Amino acid sequence: MSLQLIMLALGLVLVIEGIGPLLFPNRWRAYLQEISNQNQSLLQRLGGSLVTAGVIILIIFS
Repeated sequence: MSLQLIMLALGLVLVIEGIGPLLFPNRWRAYLQEISNQNQSLLQRLGGSLVTAGVIILIIFS
């Protein structure tokens, strides 16, 4: 995997992640407050699921 491909992927992630706060800042703030009030184990399971899904996608498309 080349550095250029990694940087393109990182740039795409940043664009996608930035769309929510850019277009809906009030909803984004409320979402973050709700997330911060969640149980730690729920957040860890969610994070683990996202990492697993990301790894699977990387394996499939690499």
